[in-house]
Amino acid sequence: MSAVRKMNSPQWKNFQPPAQDPAILSYQQGSNIVSPILSPTSPTSTSNIRETGLIEKLLHSYGFIQCCDREARLFFHFSEYAGDINTVKIGDAVEFQMSCDRRTGRPIACSIGRIDKDEVSFEVLSEERFTGSVVQEARPTKNKNGCVNGQADGLGRVTYEHNGEWFFLPYGLEDVVETGNAYKIKSGDTVTFYIATDKRNANIQARNLEVISVPTVQSRCQGVVCSMKDSFGFIERDDMVKEIFFHYSEFKGDINELILGDDVEFDVQTRNGKEVAVNIASLPEGTVIFEDIGLDQIVGRVIKTLKNGRRQSDPLGGRITFEGPKGTAEMPFGDKDQIGDYTLCQGDVVEFKVATDRRDKLHRATSICLLEKETFEQNKEQRETGVIVSLKDGYGFIHCAERDSRMFFHFSELLNGEKEVKPQEEVEFTVTQDLSAPDRLMGIRIKYLPKGSVNFTHVRPEKYIGTIEREPALNTSPTKNKDSDCGNIIFDFEGTIQQVPYQLKDLVDPRSPPRYGDKVEFNLAEIKRNNSRGAVNVRVLFRNVASKCLGYVATLKENYGFIESADHEKEVFFHFSSFDGDPTELDLADEVEYTVTRKNAKVSAENIRRVTKGTIPVEEILRDQGVLKGKIIRPMRIVNPEQEEYCGLVQVDPADEDAKPVCYPYGITSLADKRDFLQTADAVKFQLAASKNGVTRAINIAAVRKYIRAKVDSVKGQFGFINYEAAEEGKKLFFHMTEVHDGVDIQAGDEVEFVVVQNQRNKKFSACSVRKITSRQRPERLVSRLKSINDDMISPRMVALRQPKGPDGTKGFAPRIPRQPTV
Repeated sequence: MSAVRKMNSPQWKNFQPPAQDPAILSYQQGSNIVSPILSPTSPTSTSNIRETGLIEKLLHSYGFIQCCDREARLFFHFSEYAGDINTVKIGDAVEFQMSCDRRTGRPIACSIGRIDKDEVSFEVLSEERFTGSVVQEARPTKNKNGCVNGQADGLGRVTYEHNGEWFFLPYGLEDVVETGNAYKIKSGDTVTFYIATDKRNANIQARNLEVISVPTVQSRCQGVVCSMKDSFGFIERDDMVKEIFFHYSEFKGDINELILGDDVEFDVQTRNGKEVAVNIASLPEGTVIFEDIGLDQIVGRVIKTLKNGRRQSDPLGGRITFEGPKGTAEMPFGDKDQIGDYTLCQGDVVEFKVATDRRDKLHRATSICLLEKETFEQNKEQRETGVIVSLKDGYGFIHCAERDSRMFFHFSELLNGEKEVKPQEEVEFTVTQDLSAPDRLMGIRIKYLPKGSVNFTHVRPEKYIGTIEREPALNTSPTKNKDSDCGNIIFDFEGTIQQVPYQLKDLVDPRSPPRYGDKVEFNLAEIKRNNSRGAVNVRVLFRNVASKCLGYVATLKENYGFIESADHEKEVFFHFSSFDGDPTELDLADEVEYTVTRKNAKVSAENIRRVTKGTIPVEEILRDQGVLKGKIIRPMRIVNPEQEEYCGLVQVDPADEDAKPVCYPYGITSLADKRDFLQTADAVKFQLAASKNGVTRAINIAAVRKYIRAKVDSVKGQFGFINYEAAEEGKKLFFHMTEVHDGVDIQAGDEVEFVVVQNQRNKKFSACSVRKITSRQRPERLVSRLKSINDDMISPRMVALRQPKGPDGTKGFAPRIPRQPTV
């Protein structure tokens, strides 16, 4: 409720009880402070002043009285009532004296007697009536929270003038004097009323309202809701170019159903010198019309665009120039006059209609549409093309054909905003600086293109011939560099040897791709976005027959291995997928045929197939040299991957200390045990063999080692652990199932013999040349269990004291002789 300035209000003075009343002193000091006149230990003292009040609460033997002359609530005991307490009801008027409780010192009511209820009142009415006008109607409380359409208390408001100042007083429906014509007070009515002052808290209120005049009925106004806040909004009027304020409580209906753009009708009232809309009601859509739009389409040019930002000083800040009947003219436009939300630039050629406001006859351009062909041709606007590759919430990205980047764009920049945005749509757009992010470019004025319109490359018609230097990777990983996945072709371009990349998608026949060394024919494609080149339409002309190679399987891992060349000088990587057959049937030292390819700058073997043993010529053993002894000077690269040389070196033990040491190379075929793991300084015995080209190599190399025996601790799939500590204390010795001789089944508890070797790369120890000696014994837990069972058998039992003997003193019986039948 609005506050009232009491010093200027013509209200009656507040009721002032005598200052010597101890109840007032007690009330002013608080309920926990005892009046200095009365002491808690002194006898109860009473005053001769009688007060009035209403019974507020009745309990078992006591109750409470609400004072009428002041803001106080006093306790009383039933014994203080003069009469039959059973006849007293809540709301009865009583008269009493105030005293203090002897024990607590708090004020209480005593000497209570009933009086007529008409003699009791909380308020004091003014002697004269005042004249004012109703500014807000009182309404019944009927919502869950006791409010009506946003009013906090359901009360109405009446205003009146006194000494040049205006005051507002609340009133309720019960304060309106009913008349015979059952007229309902409305906002704007002139009324007379009394001013009631509450004796307890000095609050004032209008009482006994009577209507003396009704304002002349005006025609209702119409408009459109243009703004809505928490509890109020604004309506754009159709009778003048102006917005009018309204409160939600003035809407006759469910305020939650009112939205922006709704047509409404309302009355206008003046409050505090300002016009406000009241008695608001909804109208059918399309009832309110502000302007008339012409039918003629006019072509013009934008000479001033709208400023970016929500707050604009001029709602019609844009300007379009056009040729009218009287020459060149300008037409303003606003942010809602354009068809679509794409960016308009200065100099754009547009088409529009003229809208005339019915209120002030102002002309403006509306239904503005960009003429794309005329604008882009006349302004020579630089347009780029691309493909939409990513869509988010309200924005997306375009893969540009002319630049090596992805272009950001808003959905609002689509010239055809009615079409659904989809990925892989080919578009044309203009690049401009993003005002919200100075370091970012964005695409504007986006236009859809037919399928096949965007070309990322320019293909030359000439045919070129080249040689495959590197093949593209078959299985690419998204985390790897795409350039390393491409193949490479060497060719002669205008007198110089150059290289050009290609991918699998650029092949004419992907099912028969070209191999390393093949002659191919192709076209050159120039990529627009980075001016790079690539080979397309790659077709095989001649296969490289000389690329067939022979070798030996040197290493087998989980899904790949290495092949030792026939000359024993190098190794080639291969994947099991390149083997023509079952890779599980491959074994070390198997002879194979393969082709060499180059992928990702690395050489690998492809088209691998096993050939008959003996296809590769075997070296002749130099038997006259006998069996030599020596030691490993350099292991093979499969043992030490850090070294550059593939083959290993074995040194013959010199017969004389002063003799120069002699070394011989060896490979995987030189080992007597192809799974042996020879390391530097290992003692070996071997023979010598000479190839047709005169190269002498070591063959039949066997390690002279000390085998260690231990038991298998555990087996886990393809590997296990032996109960032996090599160098690291507390750790079992690792072994792989491929190191087990003859592929026998090994289980935990089996006794094996093995050789301890150290990996040259990670310096970890492992077991090799594992041989099974005995099967596992009974587990200790089972032996202990059987022993405990025997110990528990303490019951009486029979024991043989003497073994049985035959009549002849021998043990057992003679062999049974078949009975011969008698003749």
